[in-house]
Amino acid sequence: MAYFEHEGCALHYEEYGQGDPLVLLHGLGSSCQDWELQVPVLSRHYRVILMDIRGHGRSDKPRDGYHIATFSADLLALLEHLHTGPVHFVGLSMGGMVGFQFAVDHPQWLRSLCIVNSAPEVKRRTRSDWLWWLKRWGLARLLSVETVGKGLAERLFPKPHQAALRQKMAQRWARNDKRAYLKSFDAIVDWGVQERIGRIHCPSLVIAADHDYTPIQLKQRYVALMPNARLVVIDDSRHATPLDQPEVFNQTLLQFLAAASTSQGSLSPC
Repeated sequence: MAYFEHEGCALHYEEYGQGDPLVLLHGLGSSCQDWELQVPVLSRHYRVILMDIRGHGRSDKPRDGYHIATFSADLLALLEHLHTGPVHFVGLSMGGMVGFQFAVDHPQWLRSLCIVNSAPEVKRRTRSDWLWWLKRWGLARLLSVETVGKGLAERLFPKPHQAALRQKMAQRWARNDKRAYLKSFDAIVDWGVQERIGRIHCPSLVIAADHDYTPIQLKQRYVALMPNARLVVIDDSRHATPLDQPEVFNQTLLQFLAAASTSQGSLSPC
């Protein structure tokens, strides 16, 4: 286990393989562990770097500092700590939000950007937006992390053959620190950088599950705002695509990374 400290917060990270640096960043209530089906494949070709976002996994759970911009600053501190230079970045859900923030704030640090089942903003504009937030906000505070984890696992992995995965993920998510989980959830709400994503010029891929929480049409709209982005839809998948469709996800990502490397030649910063 490796740690580094940024602004008084000890953050856990892991490294595997050699080659161009490739960062994988997890979502809300998750950790480095949830990339377990990607690391063995990707580390054959890349220097894979994982980080537990503050409040998650083995990283510290401070009382304050839960903002998407802070998570992005933590990532920059890790890359500086490891002397990586520009990296390929893959972010799932909240990790994708951190990726958008990082891309608009530190474009020189990115070789390519891959966003998985995420968005460049979470705004409460409509009645349905407020109802979604009230439901999630209320349940997260009323229910135990064990109950939330079990419900989430049942929703994301509903098929009979996913029983072992469903049980494993429910147990894993039940280990979350509730206070840190709630603060991280609050960090998402009303965050956004959509008005700036037109400045992201590096090769970008948005991966969307066909049964994700948010519709494909929403992803199509923001992909159209990015000058060098494309959308790929993965069938028979829900929000945790790297876990429920790992083979298709890994192949899709590797093809994108190879194309990004070819298009940029020596991969100068974006």
